[in-house]
Amino acid sequence: MMASHSAAKKEALEPRVVLERFLPYRLNVLASLTSNALAQIYAERFGLSIPAWRIVATLGQYDVRTARDIAAHGVMHKSTVSRAVSSLEQRGLIVRRPNQDDRREELLALTPEGRTIYDALAPQALAFEDRLVSVLSPEELETLGGLVEKLTLHARSLAPEGEGEA
Repeated sequence: MMASHSAAKKEALEPRVVLERFLPYRLNVLASLTSNALAQIYAERFGLSIPAWRIVATLGQYDVRTARDIAAHGVMHKSTVSRAVSSLEQRGLIVRRPNQDDRREELLALTPEGRTIYDALAPQALAFEDRLVSVLSPEELETLGGLVEKLTLHARSLAPEGEGEA
């Protein structure tokens, strides 16, 4: 009887991860639910995958970027970006041109058709964001923004260089 009591006591002292209270898990669930809900907008209407949407959104915001820039900005693996870039190029939504500063890289930009898709999707994405955060007060939204920024910067410092895919 003593042995089972000791085992139960030891088990009670061992740290346990309770997923419902574990912040990395909770953030991942929130990100997945949000991303999947948003994906319905751009997947159904424009046939874009999550990585393709991120590339279109990045190029819509910054006009011209390299695949490496996009991967770092979107925390996506370079192979994921490469596949999505190829798909978008085949669909005529982006173009590649040589980078005069670094011949090993290509500069990516939206085509007029890609820009049209971005211009149609951007207001819908912003409206989705408004619906998502509508349950928060302006003060809560400001606090959340600051906390997310702080955690993101810290998480980037904890992640191995070049790692990660969201």
